[in-house]
Amino acid sequence: MRGMEELKDEKTHKVFIERLTLGVTRVLESLPGVIDVRFAEREPAEKRCLLSWEQKNVCILPEDLRDFYLTTDGFTLTWNSKLENEYVSVGCMVINSIVKLRHLGQSTVFSLPNTPTIADLDSDGETEDTENGREKPHFDSRSRIFELDPCAGNGKVCLVYNNCTEGEVAQQCDVWFLDRSLYWHYLTPSFTAYYRLMITHLGLPEWQYSFTPYGPSPQAKQWAALYQPLTFHCDPLLDSAGEPLLNKLDPAKAFKGKAKQPPPKKKNPGQTSSTGPGGLSKGHVGSGRYSVQKR
Repeated sequence: MRGMEELKDEKTHKVFIERLTLGVTRVLESLPGVIDVRFAEREPAEKRCLLSWEQKNVCILPEDLRDFYLTTDGFTLTWNSKLENEYVSVGCMVINSIVKLRHLGQSTVFSLPNTPTIADLDSDGETEDTENGREKPHFDSRSRIFELDPCAGNGKVCLVYNNCTEGEVAQQCDVWFLDRSLYWHYLTPSFTAYYRLMITHLGLPEWQYSFTPYGPSPQAKQWAALYQPLTFHCDPLLDSAGEPLLNKLDPAKAFKGKAKQPPPKKKNPGQTSSTGPGGLSKGHVGSGRYSVQKR
């Protein structure tokens, strides 16, 4: 009887993990070369911790984020890739726990008197205050910014409350990306929308830079070309030339040996040859599979 109950509990647990990760673990495990797909299970956050966070930061957590924390106190899913005999850490999806959902913008560079803070960046007045009609976050008291994902040091995904008033509880928020140059880029209007965006991009390196004017680094684009995000039809996933980042590399072929070349077709006796002297085709230089056509 105990064995049956354990199997039932194990099945229920697997269904729970499947729903929480939106089935992305199965997708990753089916990709060629992907290994060590690891999801770090966590206990739900306590309601008193959520209330304490709201009182401390004078903000109301959005309902979807509250439900998320009452299900699991944070999220971490990583995966590696095997290239020949080398193991490379590639994918990483992170949502900070409620304790690490810290306020960004009031820390000083050095713990010395009269030192500048990150809020001083808003005093230059040279950057635009809006993006696609939305007011950009500010590092001063006009916005309350909290770090959702440290992005492995390549920026920060933040939960942002805009148009804040000192002493009043902030309620409306959305999700923005702060790049390493401290420029803001709008991502989604809700936590749920961002969560789906993170899952569908498979946690690929620098995927948030797909929503910036300059895009990810060349190396990150190579990973995206090999393990194509599930949202590759989105307009933001265009390279600098405006071409879609389609997966032209077939992983099934990339991890196999070289295919044998098919034997040349026999010519009919009556067929005329278009080759010039020496058996080389006109307009070609070299021989065999390495011949190069003149342009």
